[in-house]
Amino acid sequence: MGRAEARRARGRGGRQARRAAKPTGIRRFFTWKKMLGTFFGLCLLAMGAFFVVYLLVPVPSANAHAEMQSNVYKYRDGKILTRTGTVNREIIGLDKIPKDVRYTFVAAENKTFYDDHGVDLKGTTRGLISTLTGKGKQGGSTITQQYVKNYYLDQDQTVTRKLKELVISLKVDRKRGKDEILAGYINTSYYGRGAYGIQAAAQAYYGVDAGKLSVAQGAYLAALLQAPSQYDWAVASDTGKKLVTDRWHYTLKNMVEEGWLDAAERDALKFPVPKAPKAAPGMEGQTGYLVEAANAELTRQGVSEEDIKAGGWTITLNIDSKRQQALEKSVEKELERKLDRKGDKKHATVQAGATSVDPKTGEVVALYGGIGATEHWLSNATRRDYTPASTFKPVVLAAALENDSKTQNGFPIGLNTPYDGTSKRPVEGSDTPFAPENEDDRSWGPVTVQKATNSSINSVYAQMIVDVGPDKTKEVALDLGMRDGKGWPEQPAMSLGTMQASTWDMAGVYATLDNHGKKVTPTIVKSAKHQLRKPDLADAIGGQVISRGTADTVTAAMEGVVQNGSGQNAAGNYDAAGKTGTAENNFAAWYVGYTPTLVTAVALFGERPDGTRQVTLTDAINPGRTNGGGIPARIWREYTSAALGQDRDARFDLKVREPARIETEPSPSRSTEPSPSPSQSSEPTPEPSPSQSEPEPEPSSPEPSASTSTSPSPSPSNSRSIEPNPRPSNSIRPSPNEGPAQ
Repeated sequence: MGRAEARRARGRGGRQARRAAKPTGIRRFFTWKKMLGTFFGLCLLAMGAFFVVYLLVPVPSANAHAEMQSNVYKYRDGKILTRTGTVNREIIGLDKIPKDVRYTFVAAENKTFYDDHGVDLKGTTRGLISTLTGKGKQGGSTITQQYVKNYYLDQDQTVTRKLKELVISLKVDRKRGKDEILAGYINTSYYGRGAYGIQAAAQAYYGVDAGKLSVAQGAYLAALLQAPSQYDWAVASDTGKKLVTDRWHYTLKNMVEEGWLDAAERDALKFPVPKAPKAAPGMEGQTGYLVEAANAELTRQGVSEEDIKAGGWTITLNIDSKRQQALEKSVEKELERKLDRKGDKKHATVQAGATSVDPKTGEVVALYGGIGATEHWLSNATRRDYTPASTFKPVVLAAALENDSKTQNGFPIGLNTPYDGTSKRPVEGSDTPFAPENEDDRSWGPVTVQKATNSSINSVYAQMIVDVGPDKTKEVALDLGMRDGKGWPEQPAMSLGTMQASTWDMAGVYATLDNHGKKVTPTIVKSAKHQLRKPDLADAIGGQVISRGTADTVTAAMEGVVQNGSGQNAAGNYDAAGKTGTAENNFAAWYVGYTPTLVTAVALFGERPDGTRQVTLTDAINPGRTNGGGIPARIWREYTSAALGQDRDARFDLKVREPARIETEPSPSRSTEPSPSPSQSSEPTPEPSPSQSEPEPEPSSPEPSASTSTSPSPSPSNSRSIEPNPRPSNSIRPSPNEGPAQ
């Protein structure tokens, strides 16, 4: 082969090799050149689309939040309760705000504010992804973006809104200086307590003008913007306080890093606890409490606090104006007329709260929050920082019945089950020792559960909760409507109501019992109307959380409290069931009771006039203890008598698991109306010592027997029947082989 032929052969081989190496099929469309070209093409397309959007999206005028309306609050009959028409905001120039205070907002929200172009692409991308995937709000916006959202747009979490925010932020950053943007942001943001803008916030939290804020106070206000309601020190949970404190430290740390605050000055700063909030003008008397309760309920239903404060709402409450007036008059007659709040320091420590609920609908028909929202801002009806004491004992009984619990001897627990009422008797069957003292350290000997309920015998209920199981009891309590939280360990001591609860909470629990075991969630909002949005209000009546037999048997037990026990001051010309409670150290005194158509929880609380701590009610109103069977029960009776109207003739329709036997009592050796003395309460119904619960007045002669009568006798005024497969009626030897609860 010659050289020419060799070259031609090599050429043919190379072409064949190249043809063999060339991609075939679908692979020929994914070469790196084509992929790179496609990528750059898409980038150019996206840039072009963004440019078009940039040209088409103008900077709009102020949104509805910048032109706020009033809210109108009405009673259930349509009568106007109040209007909230004045927006608490005053625009001030940036020159009126101390420079180091301005820097706190930049340090908290957007350290690169003075260098960026108004947007944070990474943060906006995270927000878009979060919105597209349904994960809700996502942080990362710049101060400029937040200002644009506050002033020009709305709070909707949509892709369209976020894209508009991005474009408008770029335009605003080009047209306006950084100081103007920062001033707009500080003046349009919502700080909680109804305050829009830094001037209103400075007054609301520290009682000073914005120009007199310290850097520490400014750092708190800047930290507050992330979650105004959660971070408000006056109402924040322990978690909320920790979070806002951490954010306060974070803000000051950033200021030091940016050179806006000297490290030595920062080390000397202490967290500036805000002042207690004050009600806005026009919120005097009970009005402020009612409005705040309605707003809080709407917030729980998914309406943001900012949307409520922005205005435009017509909110109709379930409050019955006549019953509301009756409740206020009852507190005035039975409590306030006896007090000289200005002249007597002890009288000034007494606070009253009450919540009244229709058990068939869950409607809160009346509420008493205190002496007046402009004088005592915290509502005593909804506060949850006091313990319900012995008003929790019916929950223990409900748990025992619902779980078919048995005593340590194997006897099923019912109203006639015998227990040992010896004071300081150690509980049996518990890994946690507990030996509670009865009131006046009285040992009752063998008593039935009915008698222990009437007289609120601590030793019996301490043993009963062990027999049931504290964990099972807590589960039933939560099902009935109590709320979990701090101070609720699953231990025998919780039988005495050592957790925290409000009159609102306890009214809901007892309403569920009154409603034959169907869950009742108190609700104060009847309707909430707005031109732009409609909240989805939850149903106040839920499903069956305990059996009817359990609920009705507990009601029957509490009828005994009113007829023969510590709640006799609540008795009247109506069917009634209820329970008294006196908290440890006499910090609180309760009466929670109900008729077939109305449930009301009344409580007195001991509190220092400045609201800083709880104090005893002992000797605060009269010499001696203030008990739940005294003033709280009398307020309840006075109100219920006026509020029932035609419902006075309603009768309980009970299907009890077991009727209680009548126990014949010897004549009492002491009067049920003791005269006031330093050692004995002047309350008509003696109740527990400051650290104990409250039994009724009892004879000093023979200790009660477990069975002194053999014939069950339901009240003739009631419709009462026995559920199928009732518990045995023998009060001493109930059969351990009882069937399941009905």
